[in-house]
Amino acid sequence: MISLYLAERTWLHAVPAGWKLAALALISLLIAPLENVAVMGALILAVLALYASLGKAALRQLLMLRAMCPLFAILLLFHAWNGDIATGLAVLARLIAMILLANAVTMTTRMDAMMDAVEPLLRPLAWVGLSPRALALMVAMMIRFIPLLFALWEALNESYRARTGKRGGWRLLAPFCIQTLRLSHHTAEALSARGGAPRGTRR
Repeated sequence: MISLYLAERTWLHAVPAGWKLAALALISLLIAPLENVAVMGALILAVLALYASLGKAALRQLLMLRAMCPLFAILLLFHAWNGDIATGLAVLARLIAMILLANAVTMTTRMDAMMDAVEPLLRPLAWVGLSPRALALMVAMMIRFIPLLFALWEALNESYRARTGKRGGWRLLAPFCIQTLRLSHHTAEALSARGGAPRGTRR
C-alpha cells in the first residue's frame, strides 16, 4: 500500500496519536454548527500555517485538493442556485479544513500508533465477540485511505488530461471505482499474506 506518511520528523510526529485524534474530533464538533465565513477563513489560514510549520513535504500534499475541485465547484453552484453563496463558502471552507487536518494526522502518525490510540475505545465491543484490535485496524486503514484515494483520483485525472487535454470530471468515476476495488483487493491480499487481521489483543 502506498504510504503518505512523512518520513522526515516534524514537531507533530512527537504529539501522541490519541491527542491528535482527540483534537481532530473536538475541532470537528466545534466548527460543525458554524457558518461564519470570516471564522472559517481564519480556520483555513490556521491550517495552512500548520502545514507550513511541517515543512515543504507537507505543503506539497496540499496539491491533493486539486482532485476535489469538481466537487467544490458543484457545492458552490448548488448554494449559489439556492441564493446562499455565503453558506456555501462556509461549508466549503469547513470541508477543506477538515480534510487537511485529517491528512495532517495521517501523515504524521504511524499505523500502529493510530491503532493503539483507537483500540481502547473499542474494547467494550469484545463483550459481543468482536476483536478490538481488528476493528482498530479497520478504523486506522479507513483514515489512512482517505488521502490515498484523493491521490488516486488526481493520478487518473492527470492521465486523462495527458491523453485528451481536458479534465476528466465525471468520466473518471468508473475507472476510479475499478481502481479503488483493485486497491482494496491488493491490500486484503497483503494483509492475508501477513496472517490476516489481528484477533483479540494480539499484536
